[in-house]
Amino acid sequence: MRYIIIGAGAIGGVVGGRLAQAGHEVVLVARGAHLKALKEHGLRLTVPDGTSVHRLPAVESPDELGPLRPDDVLLLAVKTQDSPDALRTWGAAPVEGGGTAAERLPLLCAQNGVEGPRLALRVFRRVYAVCVWLPATFVEPGAVSAAGTPLTGILHLGRYPHGTDDTLHRISADLEKAPFEAPVVPDVTRWLYAKLLSNLGNALEALTGPVGSEEVTVLYDRVRAEAAAVLDAAGIAYAGAEEQRAARGDKITLVPLDGVPRGGGSTWQSLARGTGTIEADHLNGEIALLGRLHGVPTPLNELLQHLANTFARERHAPGSMPVAELVGMANSATDHPGCP
Repeated sequence: MRYIIIGAGAIGGVVGGRLAQAGHEVVLVARGAHLKALKEHGLRLTVPDGTSVHRLPAVESPDELGPLRPDDVLLLAVKTQDSPDALRTWGAAPVEGGGTAAERLPLLCAQNGVEGPRLALRVFRRVYAVCVWLPATFVEPGAVSAAGTPLTGILHLGRYPHGTDDTLHRISADLEKAPFEAPVVPDVTRWLYAKLLSNLGNALEALTGPVGSEEVTVLYDRVRAEAAAVLDAAGIAYAGAEEQRAARGDKITLVPLDGVPRGGGSTWQSLARGTGTIEADHLNGEIALLGRLHGVPTPLNELLQHLANTFARERHAPGSMPVAELVGMANSATDHPGCP
């Protein structure tokens, strides 16, 4: 199988680079300065066992590849807010022997949140979800890193909305040589919602810096408890804390990488790069949506969604909001629900 990584940033770049290291055929899809660097210098991948450079085909659109192959696997790793354009573009790509990618090829959604696979299923017939536990950083155009060892990451795979098939088991076998752990599960949405709960802290980190102080930890616990109440009211199942700990164990330990400062999570990195957009609508905003659908107030998640979007739109630096200011706004939001 050939893997086409649509969105070769932190997550996509690391998965693509590791697959290439394991001997698999990989195509990277990127744009702008990142695409230029990939074409000119290759993908520089830094992991605990060293830095390697992979000169892989890099394109911006399927037109540059010609007809796709029947053995191609598309892995969508763009931010959820960028999914609709990517899905339309790649879904319409012709495949050798007739038909389009949307009709014939498998698409894996390796994204935060729960909306990506649902968007994909509007376009593609065969959609698979990936619950991504992969600490990765976009270092600079052409360069990504992953600090986890002995595994680079854990990627739960499942057909969306449920089930498994032979294609998934073949993909899992390839990923486990990379080295990832890639369990194939029939209930992947349970893992996606569990990851969503942990990703609600992304906005906190992006606004105030790493979640470490007691004040921020207490606020995160309040945000998560609010979200758990929403999922319970909606009847949505998610993997519990003990199940997640058992799955992770001590399989991923973060170590310092020479010359590669560890940045924040995906939301932090979006602010640091000044992209102008952020994924808060599909993280904290998902909880706000479910709360409105099921009559559960979500003032804390609505506040974080609003502030994260404002930071992205106005190009504020990550970590630039004083913790005390955010805590004060959160207390006011819970005292007066419905006020911005």
